[in-house]
Amino acid sequence: MMEKIFIHRILTLFPNAIARKLLLMLIFILIFWVIYLASKDHTKFLFSLENHITLNQGNIFKKSSHSEAPLCPAVSPKETELRIKDIMEKLDQQIPPRPFTHVNTTTSATHSTATILNPQDTYCRGDQLDILLEVRDHLGRRKQYGGDFLRARMSSPALMAGASGKVTDFNNGTYLVSFTLFWEGQVSLSLLLIHPSEGVSALWRARNQGCDKIIFIGLFANRTSNVFTECGLTLNTNAELCQYMDDRDHEAFYCVRPQHRPCESLTHVTTRTRNISCLSKEEWSLFHRSNIGVEMMKNFTPVEVVPCNKSENIKKNCQIGMKTPFPSGYTLKKMWITAFCKQIKFNETQNINDCLERKLIYLMGDSTLRQWIYYLQKAVKTLKYFDHHGAGIFKTYVLLDVERHILIQWKKHGHPFVTKKLFSVKDENYIPREIDRVAGDKNTAIVITLGQHFRPFPINIFIRRAINIQKAIERLFLRSPETKVILKTENTREIHQNAEMFSDFHGYIQNLIIRDIFVDLNVGIIDAWDMTIAYCTNNAHPPDYVIQNQIGMFLNYIC
Repeated sequence: MMEKIFIHRILTLFPNAIARKLLLMLIFILIFWVIYLASKDHTKFLFSLENHITLNQGNIFKKSSHSEAPLCPAVSPKETELRIKDIMEKLDQQIPPRPFTHVNTTTSATHSTATILNPQDTYCRGDQLDILLEVRDHLGRRKQYGGDFLRARMSSPALMAGASGKVTDFNNGTYLVSFTLFWEGQVSLSLLLIHPSEGVSALWRARNQGCDKIIFIGLFANRTSNVFTECGLTLNTNAELCQYMDDRDHEAFYCVRPQHRPCESLTHVTTRTRNISCLSKEEWSLFHRSNIGVEMMKNFTPVEVVPCNKSENIKKNCQIGMKTPFPSGYTLKKMWITAFCKQIKFNETQNINDCLERKLIYLMGDSTLRQWIYYLQKAVKTLKYFDHHGAGIFKTYVLLDVERHILIQWKKHGHPFVTKKLFSVKDENYIPREIDRVAGDKNTAIVITLGQHFRPFPINIFIRRAINIQKAIERLFLRSPETKVILKTENTREIHQNAEMFSDFHGYIQNLIIRDIFVDLNVGIIDAWDMTIAYCTNNAHPPDYVIQNQIGMFLNYIC
């Protein structure tokens, strides 16, 4: 009835008969076309709608599985693989195999000889003092190759002063050890044999052999119970696996799939050390505590350094992008003094607040950066913790100063993360993905540190992550070139730790890799490696006065 009234009203608008006929024809054609489409394509239309919804759900699903869709990567996976291979080949050339049958044929600190070149009664502040080292084995025979892992340091305990020395390996059993005499007074010289070249070679082979020395254990939860299964960066098993893949950068984490639980129910991970080693019994003898960090310059008397009224070079203020030499500075009265740029001292809370005002600061890495959060909260009373609703010491930490519009956030890096404590993976992300989420501007700064948790794993895993971070920084600079990015190198750590997994040799190699990969990026470097040698902390988590000086270097870069 209603349809007839509607058509009648339309027809009254067209009194002409021919116009009416044409209009009726158009109406019938339109009705027929609508009926035809509805009968033929309704299933296709519904499917396309449902498919759109499913795709959106798929993105959410992927995030919960720690995998994101590729975003048109500028660098192909093949190119990344070639870069990893190239770096690995260079490192293999630097660390050739050094097999040995008995410890007597390895480098001996006692039998090696160190000689000061051009010795003087006194030296001027700023002079370079050089020492020639000739290494011999335990039988007193001169060695014909290099590769020993040495650590040079000078110090004046009364002045609370210290600095690294530079070691040049001539690859023939001789080394040049150079010290820059930064301060005046009595200066003691030290040269430690951390590992002989044979031990270095053994560590390098063992690391890249992939012995799965670390076990990852995943917790899959539901409302009634928890299930634990084995996880890892690789898993050698025929069991069904859950794969948590970053599709863009091709980094994956796996867990054995629990029965009757979806992969998305993985909430926490922890690690354990497997009782396995890739080192032989003879090789392990090189890593007994008594054979690590042996002094090679026991009989050296301190040298006398005097002012000499030498004029100092005028240095520019510290800036992002400056190349850092080695050594990059020294410590005097517990304060870090850079050798390559002019520092501003941030000793007062007001100075730090003025620098941080309106800044967004993202700290991405391990617990050595979390120490910054702890220190800043104690040193700057206006910064208050914001509860990020996490649990445990590896949750995301946020400091806020609402009045000054300051935000400082620390978030742990993604797998591998080695700890006996359970940590949440609900919002787990690799550093490149975290960088991709930062909008960036002139008041945004990112600090990245990477390395300690990678030491027990094959080096290609670290290289891949470093390359992926480099690519993420390049993308950041395309959308926001004024954003400041600072790299903090690794701290040295305890000598007595399991050398196969945690030796500073692994950190040293990773330090070289970082500097090589990021050499052309406009980033700042905080050389924590150099700092912790100078301070002689031998602790992965150095004391507050070291953290204060690391943060001081950071503030110089951003203000």
